[in-house]
Amino acid sequence: MRSIVKGVGHYVPENVITNADLEKMMDTSDEWIVERTGIHQRRYFTEGKDTTSSMGARAAEMALERAQMKKEEIDLIIFATLSPDYNFPGSGVLMQRQMGLSTIPAFDIRQQCSGFVYGLSMADAYIKSGIYKNILLVGAEVQSNIIDHSNKGRHIAVIFGDGAGAVVISADEKETERGILSIHLHAEGEYAEELVLKHPGSIRKNRMTVDIIENEEHRAHMNGPVVFKHAVSRFMEVINEGLEANNLTPKQIDLLIPHQANLRISEYIQKKMGLNDSQVFNNIQKYGNTTAASIPIALSEAWEQGKVKNGDLLCLAAFGSGFTWGSTFVRW
Repeated sequence: MRSIVKGVGHYVPENVITNADLEKMMDTSDEWIVERTGIHQRRYFTEGKDTTSSMGARAAEMALERAQMKKEEIDLIIFATLSPDYNFPGSGVLMQRQMGLSTIPAFDIRQQCSGFVYGLSMADAYIKSGIYKNILLVGAEVQSNIIDHSNKGRHIAVIFGDGAGAVVISADEKETERGILSIHLHAEGEYAEELVLKHPGSIRKNRMTVDIIENEEHRAHMNGPVVFKHAVSRFMEVINEGLEANNLTPKQIDLLIPHQANLRISEYIQKKMGLNDSQVFNNIQKYGNTTAASIPIALSEAWEQGKVKNGDLLCLAAFGSGFTWGSTFVRW
């Protein structure tokens, strides 16, 4: 049984926030942001119009249309996000309601920037076990409303954006070449607090207090140098792990789609692997880091632009909070 990606889709909010816009909010500059991240602009959600689940639904509808499938054919929803509409229930069931889907199972997963790759592993396992045949995997985030748009929070504020991406993954008993070839996952909780948003969490008797807000523990915190150091190392390790497992070389990769964390990380990986520009796809310049949504958004745009063709070998790789990381090799 092979797991085939039958359709891809994405949605990004209309609200474009440029580096010039951020210059008005904090002490920064377009030159400073581009030099360190490669980002020129990002998208922010519009309250009352966009939610994590509604953006996921729009991306999912596009993926279904491109897969030439009806929503009634979907028998499982996997929703990857760190920014659900509510603390509970998850965004998967909210998207299910919005799309008018039947009583199929739906659940959220919380692997942050690695969420989409982790979700692919779950979808692949369900399909190979024969339990489900058509799975909707979504990555969606609303992060702009938890960002500190001040000088204190600028190292995070300049990076993150909002958006959603989706894929339809289906079972194929006859296919022998195409589909998901292998998936490689890792985690290292030792560094959990190096990239973290602590509250409202359950470790305190009162989940939201004045001192939590004053200490900005309700904001995301990132040790940038530590994250960068581990990201470049783990990216390389997990990509090479997949190459070795499939008896492949970097030259055989038609397109590497890394999690859009930082353009400098992607460029470092490209250089170390000896890949040319046509072998790597980046769109962080337009959208910033959209966490669980970044890989499916990039995959959808690459497909739209004709950079993903039948028979191509794709590598999807991610690293994020946890720390968690992983790679997937797909024959399109």
